[in-house]
This record gives sequence, C-alpha cells and structure tokens, in this order.
Amino acid sequence: MALYNGPLVTIERFILEQERQFPDATGELSNLLYDFALGAKIVAAAIRRAGLVDILGSAGATNVQGEDQKKLDVLANETLKNVMGHTGRVCVMASEEDEELIPVPPGWPQGKYAVLFDPLDGSSNIDVNAAVGTIFSIYRRNSMEGQGTLADVLQAGARQVAAGYVMYGSSVMLVYTAGQGVHGFTLDPTVGEFLLSHENLRIPEVGMYYSVNESNFARWNRGTQKAVRGFHGDLPERIEGKNSRYIGSLVADFHRNLIAGGIFMYPADTKNVNGKLRLTYEANPMAFIVEHAGGAATDGRRRILDIQPEALHQRTALVIGSIRDVEFVAQIMAETEAEG
Repeated sequence: MALYNGPLVTIERFILEQERQFPDATGELSNLLYDFALGAKIVAAAIRRAGLVDILGSAGATNVQGEDQKKLDVLANETLKNVMGHTGRVCVMASEEDEELIPVPPGWPQGKYAVLFDPLDGSSNIDVNAAVGTIFSIYRRNSMEGQGTLADVLQAGARQVAAGYVMYGSSVMLVYTAGQGVHGFTLDPTVGEFLLSHENLRIPEVGMYYSVNESNFARWNRGTQKAVRGFHGDLPERIEGKNSRYIGSLVADFHRNLIAGGIFMYPADTKNVNGKLRLTYEANPMAFIVEHAGGAATDGRRRILDIQPEALHQRTALVIGSIRDVEFVAQIMAETEAEG
C-alpha cells in the first residue's frame, strides 16, 4: 500500500487547476492531455507484462522509416490512435509508424487539435528490458472545418500548444508542458493514477553529462568531432569535460539530462546527411519542452522550433539540453564552417 505525506495532486487535478488561470479556456486541451495520460497507462500495463503475454520481439514488418517494427510498437500505436480518435477533440493524427495522415474515424466529430506522436521511442531496447518512451505533440488546427489536412500537422514547432513524453522505466513518468512550465507526474500503480512528483522542472544551464552515439564519430563533420572532444575535456579553456551517458532511447537520455543537466546529440553524418531523428515526432516536442524548462535545442545551427516542416517524416539533426552546452556546440560548428 502506498503511503503519502502531504497533498495528493493527480494529473487531472493539476491540469484543471492550470486551466482555471485562463477564463476563456474550453477544457478541450485539458481533456486531450488527460487522454494521453490514459493511453500511457494502457501502454505501461502492456510493457510490464510484455514477457508474459508474447508481445516481445519483432512484428515481422517494417514501418515507414524502413525500421523493424516490434510487437509493442504496433500495440502502442494502435492504443494511441484509438484513445485519441474517438474523443471529438482532434481533427487529424500523425504517427511515426504510419506513412500517411491518420483521419478521425468515420462518424466522430472533428475537433480543433492536431496530434502527432512517436508511440514507442527507443523500441530497439524493448527486448533487453531497457527504458523506452512515448512522445507527443499538440497543435491547433490550421484548416477551418471538416477533416484535418497535412497543413494541420506540418506546422513549425513554435506553434505547438502542448507537448510531452512518457518514460517507461523503473517507474512510469509523464512530463508535459502547455506553455506554463514543465511538470512531471509519476504513475502509482497501486491506485492507477499519475501523481505530481516534479513541479516546474528547470534544466541546469550547464550539464554534467553528454549523450551521443560515439560509434558514429568517423562519419561526423569536423565541427561535431571538435565539439564532442570538448566534452571529453580537450578544450578546458572553453568548456569543462563531462561524463558520458548514452542509453539509445531519446526519451531516457533526454529525461536524465533534463533532471541532472546535460546535452543530447544526434548529429548528421555521412550516412544520414539530414540527420536521423524525426522533426515532427521527436525533435519538435522535445525542443518545446526543453525551452520551457530553460534549455535550448538546435540542429547544430538553427533553432529547432523555427524550422518549417516540409514532409511528414522529415529528418533532422538534434542538439538539445542545457543552454550553455547547446550554445557551445553551435559556436564550434560556426567556427569550423568559417575555417572552411
């Protein structure tokens, strides 16, 4: 049995209290955020039982990215589509696992929000019982009425009204922002509720950790290599060396850095010349969160939230985390470009 000292604040209560700060609020966005919390509970329950009910391993198919789909990828994707699509709060959805837009099911009203999600980030970690996550992003629709369109989901990240992620690890944690701070909630499985555990998260200006897949070092450009050498401690006059921590799940690496301070990098390289992460499903929502926590996110040069998406599954490089660390990378990249 869970024992608590002090007030219990559920995610539903917290969202409603935030909503009261805006007299014109209709409650639709609040309910949509709670819909994501419900979807997260369902996915979390499946992950906890994955080894017992034959949903580990490959689904025997590939997604639109050409990546091997895990059974839990499919389950998480279908869960979120069903939770979101039958509420009357959305006009269109898009998922990293689906090539095309996902329309609202026939017979259901068209809402005023467009939602995008990566249903199970880091799914290559599933079979080894490492942390995975869900990432989501919410925009107000651009189209006036009827079915949502591609223009509703291809908006610059700065136009997001809310974004968040769920980390399925030793505990299940949901972190979100609707522009009024970044807040974290931990799932208490004994009562089945997300309870406020981290209010007004702020990322340190300088971090302890750097997170990057250094097996790609030889394929990086000179600027990226020099920046990472700086994190090794090779440029002490400019930046203090850091400890290396890399899980291979964006949600897990980002969450650690958000709490403790640090920088996550997935730079472009000769194999992935435009970067590998998805702008709309991964980079934009995480950039929205980190900026509201006092951090920064770029593609090495440009602010992520200023990039106008041109395609549903557009790729990007990503440098995200503590603001002074991200600025250091941008400075090094600019200097090496100027050197030619």
